[in-house]
Amino acid sequence: MNKETLIQVHEKVKPYVHRTPVLTSELLNDMCGSKVYFKCENFQKMGAFKMRGAINTILSLSDEQRKCGVVTHSSGNFAQALSLAAKKTGVKAYIVMPKNAPQVKKNAVIDYDGDIIECDSNPIAREETAEKVRREKQATFIHPSNDDQVIYGQGTAAKELLEDQPELDFILTPVGGGGLIAGTALAAKYFSEKCEVIGAEPKNVDDAYRSLQSGKIEFNDNTNTIADGLRTHLGDRNFPIIKENIKKIIRVEEEEIIQAMKLIWERLKIVVEPSSAVPFAALLKEKNEFKNKNIGIIISGGNVDLKNLPF
Repeated sequence: MNKETLIQVHEKVKPYVHRTPVLTSELLNDMCGSKVYFKCENFQKMGAFKMRGAINTILSLSDEQRKCGVVTHSSGNFAQALSLAAKKTGVKAYIVMPKNAPQVKKNAVIDYDGDIIECDSNPIAREETAEKVRREKQATFIHPSNDDQVIYGQGTAAKELLEDQPELDFILTPVGGGGLIAGTALAAKYFSEKCEVIGAEPKNVDDAYRSLQSGKIEFNDNTNTIADGLRTHLGDRNFPIIKENIKKIIRVEEEEIIQAMKLIWERLKIVVEPSSAVPFAALLKEKNEFKNKNIGIIISGGNVDLKNLPF
């Protein structure tokens, strides 16, 4: 991967994604003691940054692969992203979803013409079902976060943010499967002289924090966090990028996530999902460390179940 590759990826995905706005708030700046720039991927097509990685991966397939379709396992945003990306390019998408996935997310996949295959709600069932579909349909499996083309696609959000705000000292992103933070780290490396990327993670599912400390991929014993998009673990494609480029991951409590989410809703007047509030919660928690700096925050998505808000 080099700078040229990321430039080419960005050119390739541009016709299929929104260049999302960057919002600021004087009040939030005062509260943090720094200048904060929110890259609003909640305004992205299908409501999350994952559209970038999904479309880049589909556009990278051969004609033969496109004919047979794509398959993934996801209970959330990547399910929607791959379905929409496939629809836009005339490719069939098979989406393996746990039976207990929120109906609102299943409905979105159906709206984008994704073909849902239900499975039991555990990682092994997801993987086995996706593998069965892959064999039967000869479809190409696309992992939601542990795939080079997905990682490069996700990096285009930070590339745009750095084009709009070249003076950034830090970019904070949430860490779930690791695709966004890995792509962001590459973008910062190639398009900024000084910008450092820092991860933010719920303390209840701090596998990435522990992985950085131990030098190997760690897993979570539970999925007990309101930030449902961050319950997944890192993979062998993104972890080496993270290990090389990310020095720090800040962990936040559930109550801190809720407070940060509330502030974003109230002050920026935008709908964000709990996972999106995690990096802002991290900034509020460690604000002394970021005093008088220029901070970019990637608001990862806004696909919220309005019947299930934490406030």
